[in-house]
Amino acid sequence: MRTTHATTAAPSGATDGAIDNHPAPGGHSVRSRSQHQRRKRIVQAAAALASRGGVEAMQMRTVAERAGVALGTLYRYFPSKMDLVVAVVGEEIDLLESSIERRPPGAATPASRAVDVLMRATRGLMREPELADALIRSLIMAEVQTPFGDRMTGLLLRVSADGLSIGDASEEQLDLAGSLASVWVQELLEMLRGRRTYDQIQRRIETAATRLLADI
Repeated sequence: MRTTHATTAAPSGATDGAIDNHPAPGGHSVRSRSQHQRRKRIVQAAAALASRGGVEAMQMRTVAERAGVALGTLYRYFPSKMDLVVAVVGEEIDLLESSIERRPPGAATPASRAVDVLMRATRGLMREPELADALIRSLIMAEVQTPFGDRMTGLLLRVSADGLSIGDASEEQLDLAGSLASVWVQELLEMLRGRRTYDQIQRRIETAATRLLADI
């Protein structure tokens, strides 16, 4: 799911100096563009650390140093480590959604399209198992609200029900897509623990999708 993270940190002496707030082409200010780039650099640094040592490696000071920002600046963007984990998860889902937009599932049935998406996500995450394990475990224990469940549910609805959005879906449709997303997360955890092979996960996801999405 992930593209290669930026692994080169800014020089250790780098600072977040004041930036003139002049409008830039396209209506965005120089300041807002700089803030977006700084936030992205922080998230990439956190993801790179997690991919090598799990959440434990995502120490706030280490993330700040790798991203080339002051520790206080990091805390302004992300008040806690869990907020940072949530941001990394959000970027992972962004990458998955971009992949789906570039190459939409072409299967004939709702269940098959949903399986395509979930197995594509599985392959992407398992390219960096340390990161996948860190993200999934942290989300299960999260003390802050995360967008993961809703975004995966929304993505499954779009691909399986001809572009159906969360806002237009019935309660039953939301429950069915959400249940399939939950099954996938649990199966992914089992794979990370060495209790499932890729083929076993695919077979279980196919069975669940066929049953849950039969009438979606």
